[in-house]
Amino acid sequence: MAYYKPQQIAEVTVENGTKKVHSRLVTVLVLGFLGGAFISLGFLLNIRVVAGAPAELGSITNLIGAAVFPLGLILVLLAGGELLTGNMMAVPLARIAKKISTWEAMKNLILITISNFVGAVFVAYFFGHIVGLTGSGVYLEKVVEMAAHKLDDSFVQAFVSGIGCNWLVALAVWLSYGSDNMSGKILGIWFPTMAFVAIGFQHVVANMFLIPAAIFEGYYSWGEYLINFVPVWLGNLTGGAIFVAAAYWAAYLREPQDSSVALAAKDQSSQASAVRKQA
Repeated sequence: MAYYKPQQIAEVTVENGTKKVHSRLVTVLVLGFLGGAFISLGFLLNIRVVAGAPAELGSITNLIGAAVFPLGLILVLLAGGELLTGNMMAVPLARIAKKISTWEAMKNLILITISNFVGAVFVAYFFGHIVGLTGSGVYLEKVVEMAAHKLDDSFVQAFVSGIGCNWLVALAVWLSYGSDNMSGKILGIWFPTMAFVAIGFQHVVANMFLIPAAIFEGYYSWGEYLINFVPVWLGNLTGGAIFVAAAYWAAYLREPQDSSVALAAKDQSSQASAVRKQA
């Protein structure tokens, strides 16, 4: 199982961020819808698993829910999808590296925000409300309880929580770029994602599912959701763009260097050739 070193991951991320910005509009919108839906399905799985757990389990229940939530990000990165929090790291890195313009970066983040929201609300309404997976019994109680915790945070608390969330989520995306096979990518995604959920940080796309799911059942309002959305969005952007993208640009890309990805590919090719000769 081959993996890239941090400088190589940085170069791959710049390339991916550039590709995201230059994708066709229909591709961006479709993959953005899928990204929002996939994260929501992971959250729905979390709720269905933990809602009926006995109180005696305490924080172990949160750990169990956190352990199944990464399904959503795995689907985004392996099956295909565009996720706002991941783009908040890859696209700014491409901008810092001067591969794209500021307007192109902003346009991509706006389009993914809208399409992620549509995908998340689709799952919340049709699977949660219409099918009833979040609309009754212990499942409704859990949704309302979790939404209340998100909405209770002040602007500053939600903003800082958003930073912590996307510091971890962006690192999950970063690690997935560091592997060249599916099993390595899943392992790289799993643990940082599980950590942010277990800690309780705020994820703007996950909230696009959770809070509307509660609203559809008659709790809270869209105004309350908007008050939460703004600081979490800004916090997630800060976590991805500053704490991951800018940090690794300063560490690995600020000074021009030979392409380590190309060198790694050359080394792997040489090693494979040597193995064939030995065989």
